[in-house]
Amino acid sequence: MKRISLLIFTFLIITSCSKEYAPRNIESIEIQEFKLDSISIRAIKVLDESKVYFAGSKGNVGFKTDKGILLNSLNIKYKDSIIPNFRSVAFNGTDYFALSISSPALLYKISEGTSTIVYKEEHEKAFYDSMHFFDDNKHGIAVGDPTEDCASIILTADAGKTWSKLSCENLPKFVEGEAFFAASNTNIKTIGSTVWIASGGTKARVLKSEDYGQTWQIFDTPIIQGNGPQGIYSIDFTDKNNGIVIGGDYSKPLENKANKAITKDGGKTWTLVADGQNPNYKSCVQYVPNTNGKEVFAVGKTGISFSNDGGNTWNKVSKESYYAIQFVDENTAWLSGNEKIGKFVLE
Repeated sequence: MKRISLLIFTFLIITSCSKEYAPRNIESIEIQEFKLDSISIRAIKVLDESKVYFAGSKGNVGFKTDKGILLNSLNIKYKDSIIPNFRSVAFNGTDYFALSISSPALLYKISEGTSTIVYKEEHEKAFYDSMHFFDDNKHGIAVGDPTEDCASIILTADAGKTWSKLSCENLPKFVEGEAFFAASNTNIKTIGSTVWIASGGTKARVLKSEDYGQTWQIFDTPIIQGNGPQGIYSIDFTDKNNGIVIGGDYSKPLENKANKAITKDGGKTWTLVADGQNPNYKSCVQYVPNTNGKEVFAVGKTGISFSNDGGNTWNKVSKESYYAIQFVDENTAWLSGNEKIGKFVLE
């Protein structure tokens, strides 16, 4: 009897593990919209289904609730005259961090309604684009455009108390005109101790580190490249092997030319998704959690698109313009845009 029971139990485990996820057919979404006048919001960090943290273009940071209420909001100024334009936000499980573009680059730690500068960089070429913490919440990374002949990368190993910039001696060389896009805080993706960063401009490449940013590799992609507005704007991975990049040519947003690609080997090689179909230019791409990498959303100024086959085919589900999307779970997502934050719930 024990043997029969064990066989049945084993069979049930095998069949449940091998069962294919049945992706949804989503034709349209309804977005609940909350206005934030005169603020461009490209960076959000989801807390739960009722609250999202944001960092905006006029030094504004705080929570927005699904009731339209602002909580713990701050209007940050540097030396009473410089208003930081935030396009990066991160959370270490305790404190939030907001990073500004341009010089001086200002990285603030935000805790209990107060803000403290934990990193500052003054350089005429300083321009930071994206920031994230790793899964352990101790290690963090931010990436910016080159000030020399490599990417600007700053790291923390003490949960954001201190940050230091990597030397170009420890980084792959960039070509003239290769940089990053501060479009949605999603040109960085971390899983475990691994991080991927996507570039654009003269080259569209993917940098990869498997040791919290200490050592690096760099891989070519077939994404459109060659001049300033072309390249990869966003990257996501559903596991350490399977990932997707998206972007295009910001100056020609309706084009569907070499703007999306998929990898199955951890970012070493990339295969273009067929041209001529949606989505066109997009600033953010994200896998839907708990869907086995099948469901993907992409957002941008040209609207919102959805794929239920891992990014190979797409359909447009909304004409609304947003910069970024981030999921709470497989059913709920928050979005950020120009003077607005959005939320939708899938049926």
